[in-house]
Amino acid sequence: MTLAGRRVVLGVSGGIASYKSCTIARRLTDAGVAVDVVLTASAAEFVRPVTFEALTRRPVLTSLWERGRALTHIDLARDPDLIVIAPATANLLARAAQGMADDLLTAILLAATVPVMVAPGMNDEMFAHPATQWNLSILRQRGWTIVGPAVGPLAEGPSERPGRMAEPEEIMVHIERLLRAPDSGLQGKRVLVTAGPTREHLDPVRVITNPSSGRMGYSIAEAAFARGADVVLVSGPTTLPPPTGAEMVHVTTTNDLLAAVEQQLPNADILVMAAAPADFRPIERNEEKRPRDAGQVQVTLEPTQDVLESTLNARREGSIAVGFALEVADGVRRARQKLERKCLDLVVLNQLAEPGSGFEAETNRITLITKTDTRELELMAKRQAAERVLDEVERLL
Repeated sequence: MTLAGRRVVLGVSGGIASYKSCTIARRLTDAGVAVDVVLTASAAEFVRPVTFEALTRRPVLTSLWERGRALTHIDLARDPDLIVIAPATANLLARAAQGMADDLLTAILLAATVPVMVAPGMNDEMFAHPATQWNLSILRQRGWTIVGPAVGPLAEGPSERPGRMAEPEEIMVHIERLLRAPDSGLQGKRVLVTAGPTREHLDPVRVITNPSSGRMGYSIAEAAFARGADVVLVSGPTTLPPPTGAEMVHVTTTNDLLAAVEQQLPNADILVMAAAPADFRPIERNEEKRPRDAGQVQVTLEPTQDVLESTLNARREGSIAVGFALEVADGVRRARQKLERKCLDLVVLNQLAEPGSGFEAETNRITLITKTDTRELELMAKRQAAERVLDEVERLL
């Protein structure tokens, strides 16, 4: 994350999920954020202030009445880039919705002139109560961002209804978005990303496919969401968890991929075709599994449709189209031909022979090719590579 130099107030109210806030404080600090933790009296019963002081290396605030800090609540309401409340209990939400200022945290919220995000965490009955839902609706009308809650085990036992505070990883994604989006050229843009392989069936259990893991496309979806974009991710079969914030469309075959892209493309400002569609499919598909002892099998293949070429006329005027090229040799020349033939604005070239690049790797070494430039980048993590791709997209915009 590129959050160095930002300042966040992390408010913690008195719920059992307050122990998760330690992870949020640590993650933000590691990202270079100055974190001012504010504990309610109830929260301090769950996690002591010294824990947060050790994690953030900054003083922890607990009271309006600390000597020499008469205007602390005003400073913390105006100076930070973001106020985050995690967990936000039913009691805290009620007091905030009613504009109460009976402790340091609610006084900060009442005076706040910066964005506020809350992550509710409470018993499922308390969350479902009409009073809590009403309070949340008031806070949404004020422009607050609500993250969660999730469905999962609560302190009192299993639950199949919302109440459990969202996990720190999900909360961190939304924090990054709120901090980065105002400075991004992608804020409010609709980004359509494709990822992963496609499968073409020989019979009900055998397929033609490739080793694509989908990591590069998923990383681009994550990075685009962090920059404030509305993200649609069309994904072939992968084992990856869905990226937080992305609208997921699952496909199997190349035809499925083409249909999904054609449906989403008219509303897309940016198309990033990071998927690795199968280039061939069998002309005939067996409806039954052929036993191995039946002997040799001959399969006649035909090319699948080229998704990028097939969608050329459906792209919005002024939109940006990004393609990927995986080459073994003569990569730059072939990628530039692809750029011109498919009317792309940017081609991201992967050289399969490069160590640490290609299918299933955690890292990538890419070359960015536009109509006027060719830039070879160093080996980096795929999320870093995704950021560099989107830097170029923003420049093209």
